[in-house]
Amino acid sequence: MDQRLPAHLEVSGLVRQVQAAGGFAMVLAKGERDAGTLLIICCENGTKLRAYERMPQSDGSRKWTLAKCEDPENRREFSDWYGRRQQQDSDLWIVEIDVANAERFLDGGIAQG
Repeated sequence: MDQRLPAHLEVSGLVRQVQAAGGFAMVLAKGERDAGTLLIICCENGTKLRAYERMPQSDGSRKWTLAKCEDPENRREFSDWYGRRQQQDSDLWIVEIDVANAERFLDGGIAQG
């Protein structure tokens, strides 16, 4: 069985790490306290939004995977997308982190592909 940190502790730790690095982090939606899934929105000065979710890999691990990028020509599409994700999954936590090189805060690495 996969031993995971409870979602609320993982979110709290992420927020504190980003703030300690001089960035901004905000919980946009709270999901299930212990077993909720995370959607992390990374940005830089409120632009270039990228959403990451953990996805199972062929080796059994779970890595952060780019799920959606903001289209600068249609910014509303991105917020509509994560709003739909929230409606579809009441366990989902959505956290926005605004800091330089935001992906460095995603533990376990990012899946390439």
